[in-house]
Amino acid sequence: MYKILRPLLFRLDPELAHGLTLFALRVSGGTPLLNWLIGRVYSAPAKPVEAFGLKFKNPIGLAAGYDKDALAIPGLAALGFGHIEVGTVTPLPQDGNPRPRVFRLVEDEAVINRMGFPGRGSGFVMKQLKPVEKVDLLSRVIGLRPKKSPVPLGVNLGKNKNTSNEDAVLDYLSLLQDFAPHADYLTINLSSPNTVGLRQLQGRDVLDGLLTQLHKQRQFEEKKYEKRLPLLVKLAPDLSESELDDALDVILRTRMDGVIATNTTLARGELRSKYQGEAGGLSGCPLTARSEAVLHQIIKRVDGQIPIVSVGGIMSPEDAKRRLDAGATLIQLYTGLIYRGPGLVREVARTLAASR
Repeated sequence: MYKILRPLLFRLDPELAHGLTLFALRVSGGTPLLNWLIGRVYSAPAKPVEAFGLKFKNPIGLAAGYDKDALAIPGLAALGFGHIEVGTVTPLPQDGNPRPRVFRLVEDEAVINRMGFPGRGSGFVMKQLKPVEKVDLLSRVIGLRPKKSPVPLGVNLGKNKNTSNEDAVLDYLSLLQDFAPHADYLTINLSSPNTVGLRQLQGRDVLDGLLTQLHKQRQFEEKKYEKRLPLLVKLAPDLSESELDDALDVILRTRMDGVIATNTTLARGELRSKYQGEAGGLSGCPLTARSEAVLHQIIKRVDGQIPIVSVGGIMSPEDAKRRLDAGATLIQLYTGLIYRGPGLVREVARTLAASR
């Protein structure tokens, strides 16, 4: 079916097409029978995984950025994902960068985005994550409050655009407190290229101070809610080898629970699309090799001490299997879904199950 829909969607503005698909998933997730049918269509064999104290039915996750405001979790879970990461969420609502800010590079099977963390803010997203056990159908569709996520849920955290780097820790601490009772894990996003200065937070000294304070706050929240609260750090693919080593040293020393590698890249390389010169983070096929290379560096440096989540340029089941064979514990998809469709999740799951 996606082969039929893709040409139609690709005629639309990328953000409009994304909004329509997200709305469809939101409606299907709010309609029990329809959600069940979609789950049956996209059902796939399980391949259980355990990481940072959580159990996953398979290692395939949805990367942050797709469902920024946690609007369609049940519908997305029906596609077969083993976990879903929502966000990036900021403390206050913000519009993000001016449009147009998303570009499909069809010839390259890539996307450039310079979204800049648009979203409705933590208050809105918290309401979406508060489970509602009994609710009428209409409210399920338009009431913005789905049931509890049927798969492990991560929340990706970022600072507001107007928050200085000196005060960034306050944004992250606030978000950690907000989502401690609602998320299965939290991701500290320091690597988006679309918020000015954000990547500077990956430097050794700044990162050390930030993660040290977050770890202390995490310990307090764990006692308060009597639950484990894993913290992961998402890194950029554009760090030099020494910068990456510094960041990993700090991540290990401050007792973070995992690394997500990688975010989008500012590098371009050889692209064919007319949009190749657009500013923003590049994802998709052109990121595949770089993301894999960074994964290998991280695996070597971390040496099994914490799990690694691999994301970036995973466009096929073969890409996914290669990341897991290299040593990643989990993977995440996003741009691959745009070009291959939601059936990619099932294809990956079947390939992984067949490789047992």
